[in-house]
Parts: sequence; structure tokens; C-alpha cells
Amino acid sequence: MLLTSALLLLMLNSRAQVIQEVQNSFNAYKQTALQEKVFVHTDKSTYLPGEIIWFKIYCVDGNDHKPLNLSKVVYVEVLDNSQNPIAQAKIAVKYGVGDGSIYVPVTVNSGNYKIRAYTSWMKNFSPDYYFEKKITLLNPLKSPENLGKDNANSYEIGFFPEGGNLVSGIESKVAFKAVGKNGHGVAVTGAIVNNVNDTVARFKALKFGMGSFSFTPAANNTYKAIIKFNGASATKSLPEVNSQGYVMKLTDKGDQLEVTVKGADGNVYLFAHTRQVVKAAESMTINNGMARFMVNKSLLGDGISSITIFNSAKQAVCERLYFKRPPQKLFIDAGSDQQQYALRKKVNVNVSPKDQAGKPVYANMSMAVYRIDSLQDIDRSNIFDYLWLGSDLKGNIESADYYLKNTNAEADEALDNLMLTQGWRRFDWNRVLENKPLEFNYLPEYNGHIVTAKITNTLTNTPAAGIMTYIGVPGKRVQVYASQSDSLGHLLYSTKDFYGPGEIVAQTNTTLDTTYRIDVQSPFSEQYSKVTLPKFEFLNGSQSALQAHSVGVQVLNIYSANNLKRFFTPVVDSSAFYGKPYKTYKLDDFTRFTTMEEDLREYVSEDNIVRSKGKFHIKVLNDHGFLDGDPLVLIDGVPVFDVNKIFTVDPLKVRKLEVIRDRFYYGQSAHEGIFSFTTYKGDLGGVELDPKAVVIDYEGLQLHRQFYSPVYDSETQAASRIPDFRNLLFWAPSVNNGGKLSFYTSDQAGKYVGVVQGITANGDAGSQYFTFEVK
Repeated sequence: MLLTSALLLLMLNSRAQVIQEVQNSFNAYKQTALQEKVFVHTDKSTYLPGEIIWFKIYCVDGNDHKPLNLSKVVYVEVLDNSQNPIAQAKIAVKYGVGDGSIYVPVTVNSGNYKIRAYTSWMKNFSPDYYFEKKITLLNPLKSPENLGKDNANSYEIGFFPEGGNLVSGIESKVAFKAVGKNGHGVAVTGAIVNNVNDTVARFKALKFGMGSFSFTPAANNTYKAIIKFNGASATKSLPEVNSQGYVMKLTDKGDQLEVTVKGADGNVYLFAHTRQVVKAAESMTINNGMARFMVNKSLLGDGISSITIFNSAKQAVCERLYFKRPPQKLFIDAGSDQQQYALRKKVNVNVSPKDQAGKPVYANMSMAVYRIDSLQDIDRSNIFDYLWLGSDLKGNIESADYYLKNTNAEADEALDNLMLTQGWRRFDWNRVLENKPLEFNYLPEYNGHIVTAKITNTLTNTPAAGIMTYIGVPGKRVQVYASQSDSLGHLLYSTKDFYGPGEIVAQTNTTLDTTYRIDVQSPFSEQYSKVTLPKFEFLNGSQSALQAHSVGVQVLNIYSANNLKRFFTPVVDSSAFYGKPYKTYKLDDFTRFTTMEEDLREYVSEDNIVRSKGKFHIKVLNDHGFLDGDPLVLIDGVPVFDVNKIFTVDPLKVRKLEVIRDRFYYGQSAHEGIFSFTTYKGDLGGVELDPKAVVIDYEGLQLHRQFYSPVYDSETQAASRIPDFRNLLFWAPSVNNGGKLSFYTSDQAGKYVGVVQGITANGDAGSQYFTFEVK
């Protein structure tokens, strides 16, 4: 009896130790691998060449959906179906929000494209969890391709055993998903047959091309599905049947979830987490081929929970998802003051964010108002559905709001089918459980955009380690950044308030290092999700709508071109990286000499100009004497290591000189003072750059474009003969805490929809739609 009790206690302790080790490893992984989510609210979803895509970015913590002030840059791209970018932008983000715009090129082909967004930190994880949204671009000057007749190759069909595997002799629930080339689910029916063509199961899609069925696979058998749809048929093989393994089954029992695990006798462990927060960790012994776990649903968090089964060797053997509908906590009241307006009339919209109790709350919101017709329907994508459902699932979700708004039995079954068709999740359990420090290739851009580059020894064509390098951004504002290469030759330049298009100059100190080449790298991700865009279809009867849109875009670009090109100059700290200089010399305050050498000798008291063997040197003087070596010499923010070049500059082109007379440490570099020259034009004053310097066009953070909306306050303005064919009446990326918003209708009659998206500081998201007519 004592021996039996001791063995039982030892077994229980062993089981508890395993599940505790899994939990500890998971928590350690979570603390290191912070998850970010990005949602992009676009003004609409269909565009023509010459139009502007306006968008608002919401960047949140993946665990609690609260706006996250970690990354300060979000990368936005428009990609075609071959993953080629037609437009890219770097958007400044502060306290989890930012906004920007993308001009649609006139050379674009008609078709479906995806707009995707991510941070530098998100590049460390799967691209399946970048934000992606389908948009349509229509070029009226290029003939669109229409879909042909549907056939067996027009559909993608997948089968997903619950838990991940089919095991011989164990009944399994298998979900399926059939998607057409238009991206929508296909209403399929079919049968499962074995290798002697005996039917073992039948199936029928329930909703959006998804459904499920159960059957017991036999050993040494293969199975295939005979699928029928729209009068056509296709054959698809089911996943391979394993001779050994585990099968899990989840059953909703009301307040509890019953999770049964079938397989060989032994210890198994259930581990459940909701967005990386542990919710359940239990152990059980399989007796007579089965173990049963009961999980209280109240323990699970809202949204998607991952339920994983481990064996006694801490190997993840089964996994599936469960969704718990979250309550709507942010309600946005939004509507126009009238339901019908004439042309060129004022529209007033009241926006009021409220909590569940109807009390006003503060929310950061964005609003778009656009015309709907056969080309542009109401864009139903919204932040609430995305954060709770789309952001944690791979691929496109058709009609996400159906799963969240409906609570009947059919919707519950359809929701479970959606969870079953996801397969294994984002966690590589081997990586989580090995308890090794995680290695990340990309840093979070906490202070600003990080320019990445690589330095190579041109003699050996190998990465160069330990080389100090510099990049400068030519201009009137001093922007220079230093970086020392690591063992692999990688360089990271952490910039701050680096805005707008321009050039950068990357170089080493060529007086010391002459055999190196610097290659500046693109910061945009080169990893792509496996989701393909649906084939483009131009609907018959849309020609007149396309013509109206095309005329509207042309009129807007002809008559309002200057208004569309207004950009805000960001308010940034204009001081240089060295802060306040010891002394500033404005050369206009002195009598001008004809050479820079004379100006420096006569007016600058912190230097001693020395010329030796044809080479000029500047010796910096402070209260303790001269510093060793030449200072860091800059002209318009670009380092100049050959001091002779500074003495060739026409002093009449130089506006000022700032002097740092003490030793200055900048990152890993140390300098014997700083002499920073600034020209009137910010064009380097004619200094010839070193031939080994790399000069490339490089765009910093996007400048903020001002949305243009004409005003018709007076009869004279309303009677203007300048045509107004706008179909996007209003775009406001920062509707903070609601209030009254106003804009004017255009000369385009029709039905208009207003879309408001928003989120609170607590991570409560919501959206609202309202409509009105213009006659």
C-alpha cells in the first residue's frame, strides 16, 4: 500500500513538473517575443491611376490590443499578385497611430492588389501575420481580363484533420475549405472514398466553402475526396494516415469545453493560451486509449485561444483553435444631419464614441466618406473584426463580421469550421521549449527609422568587421549618423526625424580605410505570405461607372493639382546631433575674404590651420590646449575627411560654421572636436565627394500630405464654374474624441457612405457606417 502511494505521488509530481516546464518556457518566450498587430483603415478599396490612397495606421499590442508606443515606423506597400511592389512608403507612428497616402501610378495594370503593412520588429516573425487587405486598381486605358468558365482548376481545396493528423483506427473530424479564384468560398459537396473506392463519408459545405465530416481511417489505406461543384468535379487526396499518433476532439458542453485525446496509453498534457497569456495547463493519463480534459470556458480569454496537446516527451502532438466571441465595448454613434443633400451643400456629421453603458469615452478615430456604385461598394473591413479574428488567422476571411455578429447554431458551427481550417499556428514549439535566447534579425525602431547596410572588403569580397562608417543626409539641417560594422559586416544607422525624399551619402574615413564598399539595403520585407490574390473580374455593366470615375480623377488632377500636392513640414528638432555648439560663426557678420583658409585663420579662434606636405590640417584649441588630430569636418551634414576639400569651397556659399572644441563621442566613434559648415543652398557648396562614397536616392519617413476638400460657404463659391467630380468627399485621419465634422458635397449625385473606425487607450475597438444621398 505504501509502495503504491509512493509510486502514485511520484507519477503526479512528474506530470506536474512537465506541464510546469512547458508553462515556464512559454512565459519566457512571451517576455522576449512581443507581438505587434497593425491595422490599416483605407479611405475605400477601389482606385484609378492618378488617385491617392489615404490611410490611417493603428499599431497595437498583440496581447491586449492597446495602442503600443514601441515601433515608430510602419512600412506600407502595394503589391501585385507576383509580390512586386508598385508603391512603398515609410510612415511615422507615434503612440500607436499614424497616417499617410500613396499615389496610384498611371502605368498600373487593372487588377487586384494587396496593401500590406508591418513594422521592422514584425519582420522577425511570419509574414502571414502582416496586415494585408485586397484593393482593386482599375486603369481605363488598359483592357481588363475577364474570368473564364469555372473548372476543376479554378478552385483551391484543402483538408484539415482536427488536431493536425489522421491516425489509423481512431475516428477523426476533418474540416475542409474550398475557395474559388475570386477569393470567395465555393458551395461544394462530395464523398470520401478509400483505395478500393468504397465511400466512407460524405460532406457538404456549410458556409463560405467550409464544412466538416467525421470518419475512421484504416491502416494501410489511402483516401481521396470526390468533389462536386457547379456541374464540375475534382479529386483531391486527403492527408496521409499515420499508423501511430494522437487525435484530439473538442466538444462544446455549454460552460465547459470537453477535449478528448486518443492514442497510446501514457501521460498527455493540455496547454491553452489566449494571445500568449496562459489560461489552462493540465495533465492527464490516457487509459484504454483515451483521456478527457474539461476546460471551463470562463478561464479562456476573448478571441482566439490555442489548445495544444503534449506527450510525455514535451512534444506538441495536437493543436487546434477555439474562438470565444468578445463583447463590443466601443460604440461609435455617427450620422449626417440630413439624409439627402443637393449638390455643393454642407454636410454636418456628429461622431460620438461611447462605452457599453452609453457613457462618452475618448477614442482615436478616422473617417472616410465616399460614393458607392457598381465599382465601389461599402468596404466592410473594420478594426474590431481584424484585431479579434483576422490578425490571428492565416489567409483571407470572407465576411468576418458574420462570425462576430451572429450567435445562432449555424454561425457557431461555421465559426468552428473556420478554426479547424487553420492548421498549426504561429508558434514553433521546438523553438519555444529549447529555452535558448531568441535571436532576432530586426530591431524595433523605437526612436525612428533604422537605415541598414552591409560593408564588404573589396580585396577579399568578405564582410568587413569593426569598420567605422558614416551616412550623411545633405541639406541645411545637419543629419549625420555613425555605425561600426559587426562581425558579419552589418551596419545600423539609427536616424531621428528623417523625413522626405532625398539622397544619402555613405562612406568610411577614406584617409584610413580605402578598400571597402558599403551597400545600403532596402528596409522593406522580402518575405511574403502564401495568400494569393483572387483573379480580377471586371463586371459587365460597370463601364459607365468606370468612365465617370475616370473623368472625375482627370478633372481633379487638372483643376486641383496644386491642392493635391500640399505637404505638411513636420515639426522636428532642428539642432544637430552634437546639440548646442560651443560657438556659431555666421560669416555674414564678418568681412568676407576670398578663401576659406583666410576666413578660418582670421575669424575662428578655436583652430590653428596647419599645412604640411600639401595637406591642410585643423587643430582644435580649447582651454587645455590643442586636441590631437583633425576634427570631424561636416558640410551640410556630410563628413569630409580630406580637409583640403573644405579649403576649396567658395566662402560666399557658406552661411555659418558651428564649432565643438572638445573631444566628442558619437556612438562608437570619437572625434577631436567638430567643425560643421552649412551652406545657403544645402548643396555641399561644390565639394567633390570621395569616389568611394556611395550616393543613393533614399526616402525617409513620408511627409504628411494635406487632404483637399473644396469649400462652398458663399454663393460665389457655390456658383464657381470649376467642375467638382470628387467621389471621395472627406478623409479625416485624426477624429479624436469625436465632435462635429463638416464637408461639402460635389457635383456627383448618388449614394454616399461614411465609415468611422477607432480604438480607445484600453484597446476597445469599434466602427460605424452611415449613408446619405446627393441629388
